[in-house]
Amino acid sequence: MKKQIFFLLLLLSNTIFAQQKRVETSIDTTKNKIGAEFKLTLKTSVDTLSKVLFPNLKSFGQLEVIQSYPIDTVKNNDRYELIKRYGLTQFDSGRYVIPSVKVLINNKAYQTESIPVEVANVQVDTLKQKMFDIKDIQSANDTIGNWWKYLLGLIVLLGIGVGVYWYLKNRQKKKIEEEVYKTPIEKATSLLNNLEKKELWQKGEIKEYYSELTDIARNYIEEAIEIPAMESTTSELIAGLKAASVKKKMTLTPETIENLERVLKQADLVKFAKSKPLEYEITDDRNKIQKAILTLDSSIPVEIAEEEDILLNEAQRQKQIALQLKKKRNKRIVTSVLTVVILLLAVTFYLMATKGFDYVKDNLLGHPSKELLEGEWVKSEYGNPGVIVETPNVLLRTDMSKSLPKDGAALVKDMQSFTYGNWVDSFYLMVSTLHYKQETQVDLKKSMEAYLQYMETQGAQNMIVKQEDYETKEGITGIKSYGTFTRDNGLTSGKERMYYEILLFSQEGGLQQVLILHQEGDKYANEISERVLSSVELKHEDR
Repeated sequence: MKKQIFFLLLLLSNTIFAQQKRVETSIDTTKNKIGAEFKLTLKTSVDTLSKVLFPNLKSFGQLEVIQSYPIDTVKNNDRYELIKRYGLTQFDSGRYVIPSVKVLINNKAYQTESIPVEVANVQVDTLKQKMFDIKDIQSANDTIGNWWKYLLGLIVLLGIGVGVYWYLKNRQKKKIEEEVYKTPIEKATSLLNNLEKKELWQKGEIKEYYSELTDIARNYIEEAIEIPAMESTTSELIAGLKAASVKKKMTLTPETIENLERVLKQADLVKFAKSKPLEYEITDDRNKIQKAILTLDSSIPVEIAEEEDILLNEAQRQKQIALQLKKKRNKRIVTSVLTVVILLLAVTFYLMATKGFDYVKDNLLGHPSKELLEGEWVKSEYGNPGVIVETPNVLLRTDMSKSLPKDGAALVKDMQSFTYGNWVDSFYLMVSTLHYKQETQVDLKKSMEAYLQYMETQGAQNMIVKQEDYETKEGITGIKSYGTFTRDNGLTSGKERMYYEILLFSQEGGLQQVLILHQEGDKYANEISERVLSSVELKHEDR
């Protein structure tokens, strides 16, 4: 009977051992540098019908998961070998333990092995590394007076926009007055004078000169004599002009028509055959065009217009001027706005290229933490025993007695809390003091653990906790916990990563606490935290 019992126990122990070994645990190295990757491997062998569920964790103990690799599957006859790898890292030196975790095989849990690892500091060779002198003390930025720089920049941009607007207004108004004429002959004469002022043919732009010269003549004929001169060829124009002179009873000499035809044909040769007339020929052609226009205008029979027709024509002219002024005004506004926008974009891109995107975003669009950091700080005393601390704003008294458990609240004589912001904000600061009814030896480590558990009840998830001793400038000792956690973001319905720092002190049987909470990676909030914590002083009170 004893032998049977022995063999039965031996069989059971072998069975249990075999079950626990269903998951093999290994790691590529047990020693690594700060920030380097440990590769943890979990391996199991199952039949083809088994269902395996590996853990999906953000961290293994105090080691953060930086990469969760896909599962490798190796078929071995009628079984599958499943291999799951995790990339782990730690950014503080020390000895850590990768804890045992559960792997579910057919809804049954199997524990992995725990593995101790070591994270070492990066060695710095101070003999070969170039050393630099300590920098001189830098003067603080005058953050209070920076607003005038932005105001000055805005005034300059607006001044440029207004200057562009008025320049275009005066220029376009003058141009409109030149473009709107009472009669076709007045327009033609003015355009001929402007053409000579451009000095096109003197600059070698002969083709452009003849093109404008003949356009002036054709446009006059079309407006004054009312024949389609702009779309007609030279032959068609001359034929139409002869027919119109008969119809309108115009007294035209053959010489006038021949001179006009000769200049138009000369222009055709210049434009299409690349002919280059001599200087005297160009001057002669210009004089012929001017003389032909004047002769045509004088040969048109004069119709005596009634007073009403004169007033109507003048009203139409003024209406045309007003319409063109309105169009030009809208164009000036658009041009001025575009000029300011282009200048603003140019300055923005220059600052982004030289200072970086964050600098432009924080200084132009604003940053809540930056405004806190650069605001007027206040140094005050809070609670009893007093905690003296410098903060961006005065902390407001808050009733947090309801957060104490019933058993703990019965032992507390007095609790005072002062906060800036709320727990759900991107930046939160709290100073609290607690005094017990009876003299009590406070265990700071247990108190810290209790508060970290309270943070988890408030929504903190995947907490990474680091702890160290802390000492104020006056030599008062306490403990400091710091690290990160994730929480739900009510605005984006996603997750956000937060950074926290907690200081705990025990004086006269009481407890003093300083908590700072902000979004991870907020450089301005980091500077606020450093300044606040470095200013902490504890004051004894006689009771």
